[in-house]
Amino acid sequence: MKKISLIIVLVLATVAVGKAQVQFSLGVKGGLNFAKFDAEDVGGSIKNKTGFHGGAFALFKFTKIGIQPELMFSQQGSKFSFDGNNVESNFDYINIPVLLKIYLLAGLNLQVGPQFGFLSKAEIDGTDVKSSFKNSDTSLALGVGWDLPLRFTIDARYNMGLSKIDDDPSFDAVKNQVIQVSLGYKLFKFGN
Repeated sequence: MKKISLIIVLVLATVAVGKAQVQFSLGVKGGLNFAKFDAEDVGGSIKNKTGFHGGAFALFKFTKIGIQPELMFSQQGSKFSFDGNNVESNFDYINIPVLLKIYLLAGLNLQVGPQFGFLSKAEIDGTDVKSSFKNSDTSLALGVGWDLPLRFTIDARYNMGLSKIDDDPSFDAVKNQVIQVSLGYKLFKFGN
């Protein structure tokens, strides 16, 4: 279902590129992640973990609306404190957000859309725990951005986890929560 939705969005966007008043851009972006697990009753405190993200994006812009699929590497996880012990989890994902961008004034835009993530690494204090977690994650991405002159972009986004990421039914639901701040650059830009 996820792959079919992505394919449909890309096909529709590609068809629209042939129409007048369409801008197509390819670019790269990267920035900081402020990640934290959303979990209930963990018996301690959960704290933010700082990481980075980076990857590529395509933008299909139709006057005041745009569709922006991305392919991103993202460092996520969380820090925990239990009975005076500090624990750090390091989770790496390959994320595919597909965003609807609504343009306001002078390149300012609002962003919303699904994000599909695929777990590539899961460690807690250096120990591999990937087999205890689901291989995929679904989030809702909400953000604001600004397409600056000279092909630069700035984005701030909140990725709210919608799916439980752990496989253990004895745990409460653990979900990803990530705030991202990005700087991007459009390598290629075609159209109006």
